[in-house]
Amino acid sequence: MGLKEGTRAARLAKVGGLVGLVGVGATGCSTEEVLRFGWPVAVTPQAEAMRELWTWSVVAALAVGVIVWGLILWSIAFHRKKSEELPRQVAYNLPLELVLLVVPTIIVAVLFYFTAVTQNYVTDKSKTPDVTVDVIAFQWNWEFQYPQHKTETSNLPVSTVGSSGEIPLLVVPQGKSIRFNLRSTDVIHSFFVPEFHFKRDVFPEPEKNNQDNAFQIDQIDRTGSFVGRCAELCGVYHAVMNFEVRALTPDDFDRYIELRKSANPVTGQPYTAAEALTEMNCGELCTPHAVTTKPFDTDRTVREASGGEK
Repeated sequence: MGLKEGTRAARLAKVGGLVGLVGVGATGCSTEEVLRFGWPVAVTPQAEAMRELWTWSVVAALAVGVIVWGLILWSIAFHRKKSEELPRQVAYNLPLELVLLVVPTIIVAVLFYFTAVTQNYVTDKSKTPDVTVDVIAFQWNWEFQYPQHKTETSNLPVSTVGSSGEIPLLVVPQGKSIRFNLRSTDVIHSFFVPEFHFKRDVFPEPEKNNQDNAFQIDQIDRTGSFVGRCAELCGVYHAVMNFEVRALTPDDFDRYIELRKSANPVTGQPYTAAEALTEMNCGELCTPHAVTTKPFDTDRTVREASGGEK
């Protein structure tokens, strides 16, 4: 009887392993994609730290799940009722109860430790940043100010403001530490860039709401364009309150800031973000308008009542 049960268990294990391999292979995902478990590709060291915490937390959860599922299936397959005789009882089994108490406690303690370490790293602002950006949210768009850089004509901070027809570009340097100071002029919004794996609520008068309104990243690892969103329901047009992070090389960013500080000879006013990027003419990264998202079409006549386009 014991030999038959062992053979059956081995067969079930082989079938289960084969099904698992086929399931993973059928997804068509690479090993790196599988280990991200659906998270976006990180572009900052803080984001990668959170991704690693997520990966190993899921692995730990799956390991516990496999053990629990295995015990359940083992009980179903091999310990079905065979007679009216009660099986051996294990109530008041002190060693077993200690295992069931100690093992979950260790799991929770380990997860808490790594969560606290990652959180402290992600929220750390002890280092002096290379660039500071003041992020101002309002219904239903964004303004980005660079308090370290003033325009030559008005001595006001270089600023980019979005409109209903233009997605604002948050231009920052790749490879430099950046501090974001967040503030709202009306209701609560939320600053969210999926590739940062991080979002923070944007409060009106954060100091009065006891909110930490700033966060910092060590660097953006690569140049590129990354969509940003408001992640807090803030009113009618919340869903279209997007922006774009444009990460340039340090030299291109310095050139961009110099243009933003100086006056456009045609208009006599400081270069706008679009004008500065057009003037730089540095390829795809200097596209003057957002490439990851677009303004919301508010023309209600382009669709019929059925939802189809005319």
